[in-house]
Amino acid sequence: MNQAEAQPILQMRGVSKRFGAVQALCDVDFEIYQGEVVALVGDNGAGKSTLVKIIAGVDRMDTGQCVFDGREVTVNTPRDATDLGIETVYQDLALCDNLDVVANLHLGREKLQQVVPGVGTLDEVGMEQRTRGLLRDLHINIPSVRSQIATMSGGQRQSVAVTRAVMWDAKVVLLDEPTAALGVEQTRQVKDLIRRLRERGLGVLIISHNLADVFDVADRIIVLRLGRRVATFNVHTASAEQVVGAITGAEFGAAEAETASAIQQPAS
Repeated sequence: MNQAEAQPILQMRGVSKRFGAVQALCDVDFEIYQGEVVALVGDNGAGKSTLVKIIAGVDRMDTGQCVFDGREVTVNTPRDATDLGIETVYQDLALCDNLDVVANLHLGREKLQQVVPGVGTLDEVGMEQRTRGLLRDLHINIPSVRSQIATMSGGQRQSVAVTRAVMWDAKVVLLDEPTAALGVEQTRQVKDLIRRLRERGLGVLIISHNLADVFDVADRIIVLRLGRRVATFNVHTASAEQVVGAITGAEFGAAEAETASAIQQPAS
């Protein structure tokens, strides 16, 4: 399907953000479709993290619009974002090392069962069953759902954090450097998980400095440079040299950006 024939699940229009004298973003447009993986790339200071924090409700844009599922919305807090179905997995993962997988997945959203009228307790069996079911659906191998996070590898931790993000009816998942500091096998597991999120119809945004990983899992690459969106590439027709050129501002990268702007939406 052509992108012109579909509606983005999330669209940011004309986003600008200033921190004092620093113009972090300037009139940036962004869009992501269901069942699509979009990579947001750029040099340090390009504005990637600022854009993600605005989408996630951590920062507020100075000007611009946010359209989610066809309607304009206001996202002023992280709760606003999660209520819409936008979940974020930051690089630090925000997991509790001293808790097990079940407790981490349900942290703040624990399931209760009534023992006697007016008295409730944690539904440990129900939470464990839901945890096992979701991990099975996502083909995630964890030694035990009762294992503490502190005992797990980096790839397993990343998988738990992503699972927590998608278990509450998420429609868009934002992943900040999901393969950073992981070994080869752990990186493969995380990339397989990203592909499964796409298969489930989610829109997935990844920030990454690793172009090899980007070309391996993404459908489109959006390049920010000095707070502006300067190029959009289809991974099936672009080269790493073109993307690097757009990131650095090299002439060949800028020239190729216009020819790469007509993008075909990946099949869902």
